[in-house]
Amino acid sequence: MLSALEKRLILALQRDLEIEPRPFLDLAGRLGLEEEEVLAAIRGLMDKGYIRRFGATLGHQKSGYEANALVAWTVPEADLRPIGRQMAAQRAVTHCYARRPAPAWPYNLYTMVHGRTREECLEIAARMARETGLSDYQVLFSESELKKTTMRYFREEVRERLAADRKP
Repeated sequence: MLSALEKRLILALQRDLEIEPRPFLDLAGRLGLEEEEVLAAIRGLMDKGYIRRFGATLGHQKSGYEANALVAWTVPEADLRPIGRQMAAQRAVTHCYARRPAPAWPYNLYTMVHGRTREECLEIAARMARETGLSDYQVLFSESELKKTTMRYFREEVRERLAADRKP
């Protein structure tokens, strides 16, 4: 069972953290806590398995990477793990995952690559194909971004109820 502090902290962590040297210091101030209290509570949530990792979302268009491509690969089952690891280690790859192929879609490994141009994405895919010896792949370019949001585990009314519970 989560404590009231843990719930407040998870609710606060659902929001973006500022990019700064001590992002949890600002968060602690907003929660009326000391930075060490916040860090200790986060460590506790990690130890209990409630928090497994922190992730960052890069606004790739703002950083100059305007082209995105999902590259679908056909990889022999026996080679899936080693080739997947090799591709995941590529600097241009931000996502790499395996899926069962569908009847009319033979691809079982997917990599998301980012480049400054479509041509750069095509060059990255071709280089990866040469390095892995794979020849059966499709490059699918993103046309538009439809959704990019942070996970929400508690609704906003929980925040209000927790704030009311803290009042004397």
